[in-house]
Amino acid sequence: MSLPDRDYQTSKLSKAKAAIRKLKAGSSPLEAASKGNDATWQPGLYVVATPIGNLKDISSRALFALKAADVIACEDTRRTGRLLQAFEIKTKLVAYHDHSTAKDRDRLLNAIADGQIVVLVSDAGTPCIADPGFKLVRAAHELQLPVIPIPGPNAAITALSVAGLPTDRFLFEGFLPNKTFARKQRLNAVKNLDATLVFYETGPRLEAMLTDAITELGNRPCAILRELTKIYETVKLTDLVSILDELANGEPRKGEIVVLIGGASGSKEWEQSAIDGLLLEQSATKPPKQAARVIAEETGLPTKTLYARLLKLKKSETN
Repeated sequence: MSLPDRDYQTSKLSKAKAAIRKLKAGSSPLEAASKGNDATWQPGLYVVATPIGNLKDISSRALFALKAADVIACEDTRRTGRLLQAFEIKTKLVAYHDHSTAKDRDRLLNAIADGQIVVLVSDAGTPCIADPGFKLVRAAHELQLPVIPIPGPNAAITALSVAGLPTDRFLFEGFLPNKTFARKQRLNAVKNLDATLVFYETGPRLEAMLTDAITELGNRPCAILRELTKIYETVKLTDLVSILDELANGEPRKGEIVVLIGGASGSKEWEQSAIDGLLLEQSATKPPKQAARVIAEETGLPTKTLYARLLKLKKSETN
């Protein structure tokens, strides 16, 4: 990123400080933001989280910020425009995305330095998580301009909270590369980490991504979360091999998808034949559900998946 020169930084910093001094004494940006629409909001960059699906998830502080802003920087003005329309907000929108230039960024920084409130939003969720906003945030810090978080929804954290995989350690990988070779390289780089792996995916790429994950990581517990907070929300705790089978049999793959994969700790790469053998061995002396629970403890695979597999094996034995 090309940074403004020293004279630019000095003049803009002076303007920003002068503008801030004109506002109510003793009120920090965070204090002003917490008071809502009746407070005098200070100039600054407000990083505002917006809903990932259900509009009712928006916070009151986020609404106040969107209304109080002089300008809202967003990835897609049409998408954010629909959000504003839903809440009857008429704040000016400007596009800020992967293809925005240093000049686009400077215009927003100039607006803050001149005493304006600039809000940064992403298409959905928390800005700067798998989107280009971090460059603007970093530049604001370099100019010592206020940067104020207004937290809210985030797809990765929402997925972790309901998936049933360990959350004490996790790694957010976001979107993997499109090309198979590059995607496998990224997966191989994280295969030995003792942490739940968090990925974003699209429907058309899901099967290829899961296939490469099995190749590089082996069969592991995983969760597929689709259309979170929306009408057709699905949360499925399973394993990589099983979900691939389900996709082949017509499992829905449309919409925005979060894929969580279990970490390396204690995750042995089990061959399906070995798992089948263990299931049949345990089921010889135990009821199917109990047998599945025993093997789940040994393999780390979901009990529900193992139980379904055992029933399938038993059925094939009787045919």
